[in-house]
Amino acid sequence: MNLNPPTEHQLLIFWVALLVIVVTARVFGALMQRIGQPAVVGELAAGLVLGPSFLGRVAPDITDWLFPADDVQTAMLFTVGWLGVLLLLVTTGFETDLGLIRRLGRAATIVSAGSLIVPAAAGFAVGWLIPAAFVGSDTERYIFALFIAAALSISSLPVIAKILSEMGLMRRNFGQLTLAAGMANDVVGWIGLGFIAGLAQAGGVKLDKLAFTVIGVVVFFIAAFTIGQRTVDASLRRVRARGNDPLAGLSVVLITALTFGVVTQWLHVEAVLGAFIAGVVLARSRFADHDLIRPVETMTAAIFAPVFFATAGLRVDLGLLADAETFWWAAIVLAAASASKFVGSIAGARLSSLPTREGAALGIGLNARGALEIVIATVGLSLGVLNDRSYTVIVLMAMATSMVAPPMLRKILKNWDGTPEERRRLDLEAQLASNTIVTGGRILIPSRGGPPSLLAAQVAALAWPHATENTLLTTGTSPAGEPGDRVLAPYNNVFINHPVDHLHVDASDPARAILDEARLGYDAIVMGTAHNHLSPLIETVLQHSPIPVVIVRPPTSTNGQLPWAFSRAVVPVNGARSSRPAQEIAAYMSAAIGTRTHHLHVAPSSTTRLETILSDHAPHTDPARSILNEAAALATTAGANFTALVEHAREPAHQILHTTTELGADLLIISGTSRTHHGKLFLGHTLDHVLSHATNSTLITALIPEARTQANSRPQRAEPAAAL
Repeated sequence: MNLNPPTEHQLLIFWVALLVIVVTARVFGALMQRIGQPAVVGELAAGLVLGPSFLGRVAPDITDWLFPADDVQTAMLFTVGWLGVLLLLVTTGFETDLGLIRRLGRAATIVSAGSLIVPAAAGFAVGWLIPAAFVGSDTERYIFALFIAAALSISSLPVIAKILSEMGLMRRNFGQLTLAAGMANDVVGWIGLGFIAGLAQAGGVKLDKLAFTVIGVVVFFIAAFTIGQRTVDASLRRVRARGNDPLAGLSVVLITALTFGVVTQWLHVEAVLGAFIAGVVLARSRFADHDLIRPVETMTAAIFAPVFFATAGLRVDLGLLADAETFWWAAIVLAAASASKFVGSIAGARLSSLPTREGAALGIGLNARGALEIVIATVGLSLGVLNDRSYTVIVLMAMATSMVAPPMLRKILKNWDGTPEERRRLDLEAQLASNTIVTGGRILIPSRGGPPSLLAAQVAALAWPHATENTLLTTGTSPAGEPGDRVLAPYNNVFINHPVDHLHVDASDPARAILDEARLGYDAIVMGTAHNHLSPLIETVLQHSPIPVVIVRPPTSTNGQLPWAFSRAVVPVNGARSSRPAQEIAAYMSAAIGTRTHHLHVAPSSTTRLETILSDHAPHTDPARSILNEAAALATTAGANFTALVEHAREPAHQILHTTTELGADLLIISGTSRTHHGKLFLGHTLDHVLSHATNSTLITALIPEARTQANSRPQRAEPAAAL
């Protein structure tokens, strides 16, 4: 192999050029962000300043030295830029939620179709009518027209998401619909671009190559979401099991992106499509979170994306606009792109019975092309579909739509009010985000198949949101365990419309198997028990669990029958962080089945007759009122039925049991902190007493690891009302 490395002089120029590009792009990007524009606009502007549009005219010698017409020099610089494209598409795919498109259903489909079909038709017409001087050499007219159609159809999801996030509209109905339509646009657009790129590389419609590409892409999609998904899941599972090593996680992301990119490039489709699908597959993994993609986002935003967009700007020569034909066709392309996307979105919104204002907002939001349009233009230039004139027109169109969309969207959505149902949904989502244990993530339910395990599953189904992923874990030493459908059969009446799967682990040590699985991205463990005292298994789990553990115990008088209905619950509250989990579980169970919740605060007993009289007349003392108000705020947001109680007693545990009996409560929910003291589990006197003597009602005990309680204690004290 004959490798000719760059000379020392070539490397020097490359490093200087890279330094100048990064600094200029970052400065211009920051300036644009300060005036409310996307950073990509500033990064493109940096390329315009450094390229033939400005510096090349003012100081051509400097431009020629920084960016010489040298194949090696050009290859090094654009290799960095193309790596940025690959990483950018990975992060875009990671933020794409295919489930969101499915959830929004008809409206998302119609709006997306309108915002795709109308711009595509307009783009094809423009591409067919535009003078031949704009068409790449040796490119069929219909391929060029298809390429322009794809360019006008795609929206920029990162720009849209940034605008919605800055305006606090990300989780609003409009925001969700805009994101779903933008995601659908991107998915369809990138797939279409892939096929068009294949046609361009083949030089036209060649049935053998087209068949190879089409069949290959179909096989790729199937393999990506089956074999690829399982491989990614297994890899990320190993990463989590080994302590979430960020380098290992980054390796999985890069290997997946490069592998998928290689496959699509081999199929005569651009590697960017493979990178996009890689991001989608990574995001779909149950073992993925935003920390996984954050290093890639950081690298991309800091180095690779600015280099790519700046080098894209380097290729733009605004001097071409001095030609009247180029200027007017640039204006026509911009008008066609903006008007067609706007009209298509409004038409889709009206067909979906959405308000006109919302349709107009959708049209403006989806008009932002931004970064991805530059990627398309760069792909077109590299394939020879575009030339310098058409490339300049497409890049300027992307810059103009990206600059105009944010202020117009802010103006039309100012003082935007949602429906009462929407506001309630937003309140619930905010509450879930601030919760300690009921967060809507993933729940691990160890099962032995008996009534206590089934009762624990029932509590998980009632207290956690429907979207929560529930994993039923069985352990044993058999080669394969029971068939999954047989294990899940008793739980079918519990997990109605809840996602649930079964995992069997061959292990002789159930506690170790539970703890190992709990470290793989779960939010809580929910376990059933029939013992008055904690079993050795539960004690071991409590001592070593990195996540909260919820223990569910039926009353002693059930005779193996499950208490399917809970009419009245007692929930002790004391204002501490550790009492919050019980309140969350009670609130969402009450909202689900109408359980009447009694918030019980046990205040210190009065020592004098005068104090007793004063307490009787004003039972809600200031500390008690504050504690109960906080509990009431949570219950109100969740939609729970609740009553506040204040009792005075020297021993809180005795009063909790007495109140539970007096009210005839069939459910007692209590929470606290699990600590290890001298190698033994320590829960505190109150919890120990309740666990030992609460026999006449179902007992739910939520325990938070001490380390997690300490980590969350400081912010809670600094901002006590933050959770509300």
